[in-house]
Amino acid sequence: MPVMQAPVHSRTWGLKPLMRIVTLILFIVLILLQFKLWFGDGGFREVARLETRVEEQRQQNGDLLQRNAELQAEVEDLRERLDAVEERARNELGLIKPDEKFYQVVPPPPDDPKTGDNRD
Repeated sequence: MPVMQAPVHSRTWGLKPLMRIVTLILFIVLILLQFKLWFGDGGFREVARLETRVEEQRQQNGDLLQRNAELQAEVEDLRERLDAVEERARNELGLIKPDEKFYQVVPPPPDDPKTGDNRD
């Protein structure tokens, strides 16, 4: 039995190059969209970078909240206790009461390796 071929219409031959061009254009558009998705503004790389920055900012905010809580506790302590104010004045400002004597103990100077001076 002979194999019969379907008749070839002239329209079919005219569409094949057109379909190739359309397919090529769609493929190029797909490549451009993928490029923008991965590397453009708002793409995956920028989202990952922003997520990292958000996490760093959350960590910094947590540290600052803890510091603020410590400072608030110190302020409350200074408001309520007179001995806390006195302690702070002594340690940070070097203040002493009028009837007190202040003694400062100075450690001996370290050995000078240049001169070989040993003060023992």
